[in-house]
Amino acid sequence: MAGAVPSESRLRADARRNSEQIRSAAVGAFQGQGLTVPLEEVAKAAGVSKATIFNRFGGRIGLIEAVIEEVVASALFAVIDHARTIDDAGERIAYYLTAIRDLQYRQPAFNDVLLQTYADSQQLMRICRIGTEANEEIVTAARARGALRPEFTAGDLHALVVDNALALKHGKRPPRDDYDRRTRYVLDGILGSSSAAGGR
Repeated sequence: MAGAVPSESRLRADARRNSEQIRSAAVGAFQGQGLTVPLEEVAKAAGVSKATIFNRFGGRIGLIEAVIEEVVASALFAVIDHARTIDDAGERIAYYLTAIRDLQYRQPAFNDVLLQTYADSQQLMRICRIGTEANEEIVTAARARGALRPEFTAGDLHALVVDNALALKHGKRPPRDDYDRRTRYVLDGILGSSSAAGGR
């Protein structure tokens, strides 16, 4: 029995190492290609079999939930927290929309969250709820101060980012300069007249 202890210890160490390798590979793959990346690619990058991913995480949903904080949530929450520190309502909405569109461009996984690609993931849906609440909070404050066109709603903001997610996920990815120019066009279209004039 004395010889069994080191063997069990090594097995536990191997399991921990495999899990960390899978997590690291998943973060890189999800950030680079989105949450729909084939698990075979994650397994190959981690140096394990696809079956090992299922053994350690129960499949794609379990793997997403294990890394979604690092892949998407921390960056989104940082944007929301920073937006809340900006006193000027026009500057706040301009920063928020620009930062969200930047995340969409840089992080394909963020678009999968917005599109609720894996609605069975409780973590993913929690992130969506927090994002929706932030949209409503920021748009409501901006409308109250006349920083937005009066007819523009939180639902409109949601539609804008979801439409953008669909375009980035299923369409041709535009050059960054063109993308940023279009972000400015979007802002020009939604900001109230006083905010638009003040931003020039």
